[in-house]
Amino acid sequence: MTEPELSVLIPFYNEAGNIIPLLEEVHEALDGIAFEVVCVNDCSGDTTEAELAEAAEKWPDTVNVFTHVRRAGKSAALFTGLKAVRGGWTQLIDGDGQNDINDTARLWKSQIAGQRTGKLGIIAGKRNSRNDSGFKWLQSRVANGVRRFMLRDDATDTGCGWKLIRTEAFRELPYFASMHRFLPALIKRAGWDVREELVNDRARWHGQSKYGFLGRLGAGVFDLLGMFWLTRRGGQGVAREWSDPRA
Repeated sequence: MTEPELSVLIPFYNEAGNIIPLLEEVHEALDGIAFEVVCVNDCSGDTTEAELAEAAEKWPDTVNVFTHVRRAGKSAALFTGLKAVRGGWTQLIDGDGQNDINDTARLWKSQIAGQRTGKLGIIAGKRNSRNDSGFKWLQSRVANGVRRFMLRDDATDTGCGWKLIRTEAFRELPYFASMHRFLPALIKRAGWDVREELVNDRARWHGQSKYGFLGRLGAGVFDLLGMFWLTRRGGQGVAREWSDPRA
């Protein structure tokens, strides 16, 4: 098997009906790129597990599936997948079809493949349109503004699930529940550069959103305070002798 340059990491929780169409799209969009797909089923209670088994059988050379024995959340699912990815860059997309993998193909060719990426640690997606209600859009605008003021993370839309991350940088990050909401700030804290690019945002294909207003608000306040503390404690050192662009 060809060693992948790019790993697509997708967490799934109750995404019945989305799996096969989404992976079909991934394979079509990334044709010509050496890639793999790592899928993590966060203990779904619908037919997600069966559909992922079907996908692994259909694409045995590219699709790898991991299943949590109990539900652990999106951040835990990402770190489960991170233990398995082999590509130098890891593309995060959600399992609901809202993120467009064609943006990955476009930005991979223009900004990663054959390019000098320097200290670039993450390309964070910024949705060029929102397929959410007006109330959800307002929540996001307020939350992003407060977070950006406190963390100075060079990102304006961290709620967007589309993120292309240097795998080396991803593996340096500390793990905690809901850390996926703060990836640009964590990457910047580790000494890498953050870049933001416009990406497509689509309506969810099947199923329902997993996040409610009160749950998001309560967790968000405490998480933000914790991140405010963490970002002011500095990151790891970088040795001059390492082959590390941050040196």
